[in-house]
This record gives sequence, structure tokens and C-alpha cells, in this order.
Amino acid sequence: MIRPPGTRSRAPSMTPPTRRAFLKAGAAALTGAMIAPERILADPYAPLDLRATPHPAPIRVRGVVRSRGAGLPRVPVTDGAQVVDTAADGTFELVTVPEQGFVRITLPSGYRIPLNSPGTARFYQPLTRTSEQSAVFELEPDPVPHDDHTLLLLGDIQTQDSTETSWFLSQSVPDLRGTAVSLGDEHAFGISCGDIMFDNLDLYPDYERGVAEIGIPFFQVVGNHDLDMDSPTDRGSIATFTGHFGPGNYSFNRGAVHYVVLDDVFWYGRGYLGYLDADTLRWLEQDLARVEPGSPVIVATHIPVLGSQHLRFDEESPSTGLAITNREALYRLLEPFNAHILTGHTHECEHVFEHGTHEHVTGAVCGAWWSGPICHDGTPNGYCVYTIRGEQVSWRYKATGHDPDHQMRLHRTGTDPSVPGELLANIWNWDPEWTVRWFADGEPRGEMERRRGLDPLSVELHSGPDLPERRDWVEPVPVDHLFRAAVTGEEGEVVVEATDRFGRVHRGEWRRE
Repeated sequence: MIRPPGTRSRAPSMTPPTRRAFLKAGAAALTGAMIAPERILADPYAPLDLRATPHPAPIRVRGVVRSRGAGLPRVPVTDGAQVVDTAADGTFELVTVPEQGFVRITLPSGYRIPLNSPGTARFYQPLTRTSEQSAVFELEPDPVPHDDHTLLLLGDIQTQDSTETSWFLSQSVPDLRGTAVSLGDEHAFGISCGDIMFDNLDLYPDYERGVAEIGIPFFQVVGNHDLDMDSPTDRGSIATFTGHFGPGNYSFNRGAVHYVVLDDVFWYGRGYLGYLDADTLRWLEQDLARVEPGSPVIVATHIPVLGSQHLRFDEESPSTGLAITNREALYRLLEPFNAHILTGHTHECEHVFEHGTHEHVTGAVCGAWWSGPICHDGTPNGYCVYTIRGEQVSWRYKATGHDPDHQMRLHRTGTDPSVPGELLANIWNWDPEWTVRWFADGEPRGEMERRRGLDPLSVELHSGPDLPERRDWVEPVPVDHLFRAAVTGEEGEVVVEATDRFGRVHRGEWRRE
């Protein structure tokens, strides 16, 4: 196809042949693919790096990290493979190659987040192709303390066209702006956790406009729909992303928390895998070596490290496009820390506890791909709010357009013939530390029974070959955050009380018509 002048070649939008196959698109391309995925899957823990391996002339980068004329010591500086620390006067020297793309710093706590003009974080400087390069990082002290701060986590904004972009700007952004304003003077920032776009990377400026309107700094994670899919290599696949937001792997400190952002989407020319390449693991090992054991570490990455969707579909293991194939390496590196892993990708909400880590799979800003008000697990379109107080991390899910206390949805169903009047509660941010009780006409009836099943509203909106209208390949997914009460039908009022791990009580009410 002949392209108009000035346009970029883009792979066709990945419209899956079956509904659930959409989330498995990366694995579906393995047949007849290049050798990269075959070698990775043969030994996913080998230090394999299958990107192009040129032999460029090295660059000696000499620079300084300073604030108001004074050099800052012990600030980590990296090219994404090696890490050095600034000297007592804030200076550093690093020998690298142009293909590493950027020299970047681990932003120290106590300093403002440097910004690009739209409000995205700028902690990096591009590498040149000269043999010598200087890099100066100027940091401004932040008068606002960082020990207490708030993170807004956005999963899968995933706009594909101007219509969806307008919904993001008119619905999601005002809600996010309202949350940011409600925080007052508290230090706050956001992380967009991948799939910022839905293949149409020309829309990045509209996302940047949204960031500017929200009014707090934002960091970005690479998602599988944020890639230049005409690239034959993993490195080349993030060229447009890095042109807007800088490198895919980096870290920063806020208060007592060390934050890490990882690119876990490995593009092999015909599809993607969840995978952390050799440079990433080498860098991460050095990065975490500078963090005190026992400290809180929050890792943001797009594809879940493990997730549980495979279990809910009665499969033994996750597909290569739904989890990190060499996740054991990441688990080992995170063992010394109080680690939270924040992910997106699957457009659902769940908590997974594995190898001492707590993985938060967040619901999507776009819900079920901008097809309606909910994700395909019944979670409302929305985002997560993480509150940090010293070393303590707490969280809640914020449904777009709803009060912050909107944490469940009740359904009167007849799905179980043995209990034709059962009441179902979808409590999307549930984890095993929650307690869910119910009351009938003011009388306590005990704890509700957790069950695996489909959210009734998702069944209504997403089931069938013609639903939803905008994305007819979306279908309900089984979830583990449904709770059942065997009501008789004689009750006038049923109240569900869900107490989360932080002692907050969330209520839902159902009344007989």
C-alpha cells in the first residue's frame, strides 16, 4: 500500500479472530515466527538479548547532577545496562553506546519531578552519536514533603481514534483532575501503566494534553499497543514511545518508596511476549542493590507478572502474552523487599500473591475497550489511587464518574437453579484480607460465600455475537471477586458490608421493589 507523504507505516490493528484471543494475540503469532520466541520459550531464564547487535563507537558521557549550583552525591546514573553513582561533587562518567538511547538518573526524593512541557516526567537525556557527550541534570528542591504522597495509577487508556480520545478527555481526565485537586498540597504524581494508545501512536499528543489538564506529573509504561509494529526488533518497536516519554526502564524515589518502571513487552517482529531482556535484568539488579533491604519497592509494568486469568479459564499456566515468561528472575530480585507490582493489560481487577510479592492487576481507564461503562469482569472504568504514608502503602479503586465509596455492585440473579433468588455482590478490589458480610432487614446473616463466575452486568452488555456494539469480540470473563447470598425473596432490604484490609467499610444495598 502506498502511504501518503509524512505518514508512518503501521501494522494493522490487531482484531482477534475470537474474543478471548485478543488478550492472547502475542502468543497466537508463534507459529512460523522468527527464532526469537522459540529460543526464549526454550529457556526463558537464560540471559538472552535478541535485539540487533551492532558494534558502534562508544560514547563517553561526562556530566553532573546538581541543585541550585551544588552537586548531589550518590545519585544513580544509568544507560539502562550499567549504573554508576555521582561523586561527592555530583559529577559522573559513563561509557556507553548510542543504541542505549538515553542516559537517565534515579530521581532522588526531596526534589521536584522535572517535566516535559505537557507535564510528563523528564529524568533522562538522549544519547548522541558523538564520541564525547555532556549531560547536566538540574533538580529543584521540593518544599512539599514526600514521606506522605499519592500515586494515581492508570491502566490501559487505549484510545484508538478521535471519538475514544474525546471520551478520555471529557470523562476520565475531569475525574482524575478532581481526585488530584482533592489531595490539596500533598505530593502526587501518576503512572500510565501501558497501552496508552490502541496502535494509533499519532494520538500521543492527545494523551499529553490530558496529562496537562490533570495537573500532576506523569510517568509512562510501555504497553503492547504502544509499539511501532512495523519494527523487526524489540529495540526499534519503542521508538515512537521513547520519542515522547523517554526510556522504557527507569527508577525514581519518593519518600521511603523506591519506584521501578519496566518494559516487559518483548517484540519479536510478528508478535510479543511477556519477557524481561538481559539489559533490563542486569540494570535492575544494579538498581535494587542500592535500595535498603526491607524497604517498600513499587514496580510498574504492563503485562502481569503472573495474574490468575489462566486459572479462571482452567488452564495450567498463563500464555506467553499474558504473563512474564521469565518471572522467576524478577521474583528473585524482589525477594529482599516489600514489593508491590502494579500491572494492567487484561482489563480486569485482581490481586495475586506470589513469591512474597503482591501483584495488583488494575482495571482499565477504557473499561472493555471503550465499549461501555465496565471492564469485562464487571469492574467499572476507572483507575487506582495509592496512598503512601512513610513505608505504609494503601490503595482503593476509583470508578470514573462515581463517588470514591463506590466499591461494589449488587445483582439479584437466578443463575443458580438451586437458589433462584440469590444475591451476587461484585467487589472488584477484593483480596483475601477483606471480610464480606450481609444483613437482611437489619439482621446479620453471616459472611457471604465467594464464588467464581461471570458478572451479570458484563453478561448483559458483552454476551452474544453482536455485543458490545463497538467491540463485538469482547466477552465476559470469569472472576473470583463475586460473593453470593441465598436470599429467599421475602427480604425487604439486604445490606452487604465489605471491610477491606485497611478497616474501611464499604456498603451496598438492595431493596425489594
